[in-house]
Amino acid sequence: MLAEQRARAILQQVTQRQTVSVTDLCQITGASEATIRRDLNTLARQGRLVKIHGGATSLEEEEFLAREPDLDTKQRYAREKERIARYAASLVSDDDVVFLDTGTTVLHMANHLKDSGALFITSSIDMAGMLSAHGRQLYILGGTLKPGTVDIVGAEAMNSLQRYNFTKVFLGTSGVSVSQGFTTPDPEAAALKILAASRAQSVYMLADSSKFGRVTAAAILPLPAARIITDRTPDQKYLDSTEVVSV
Repeated sequence: MLAEQRARAILQQVTQRQTVSVTDLCQITGASEATIRRDLNTLARQGRLVKIHGGATSLEEEEFLAREPDLDTKQRYAREKERIARYAASLVSDDDVVFLDTGTTVLHMANHLKDSGALFITSSIDMAGMLSAHGRQLYILGGTLKPGTVDIVGAEAMNSLQRYNFTKVFLGTSGVSVSQGFTTPDPEAAALKILAASRAQSVYMLADSSKFGRVTAAAILPLPAARIITDRTPDQKYLDSTEVVSV
């Protein structure tokens, strides 16, 4: 089968099945794994499919969000966020050093960490207030107070963050996409999340199911770089890209 014929066959399978494995494509086309992987790389560069571990998936119909969601939007999915946060908090041990990001879902974790002996570092004034009220061990990053929020951002926050190493990091995200990874509308917030993740043994992304298929302006991490905790099992293409826990 010629390269163009293989490409048509691959795209047909991806369109029909949404996600297809290298093994299946080898059987369909009669080509070797090395040849199929080269074909997938070429088609991915052309923007015709998304290459994932062990195969390929169709391009998502993604919703691009140019701005930060308003408060009413952020407060939706409250029950789902609570379930996600409760499970995330259960992962924290007393000997952990934990970074807690900003965001409504991560903030829900505070009520489930009242008795934790872990050491917490956060960039959220709200999170700091809640953990402090419970008498937890806590440090808050220095830096600039983000206008319109109670979150710490900026160069000084980045400098503060570099003083720590974490066993676990819990981050919020505005978008989850196979092709674009985890994203947020604010580049300064994205930079802080990236740095926190780079200093952690384990990275968890807390994302309710409304975040899937969304893309915002600033990239945080590719999907394989973090485990996702969500409220509903997403499409198989996400499960093929990283570890996903549905609660």
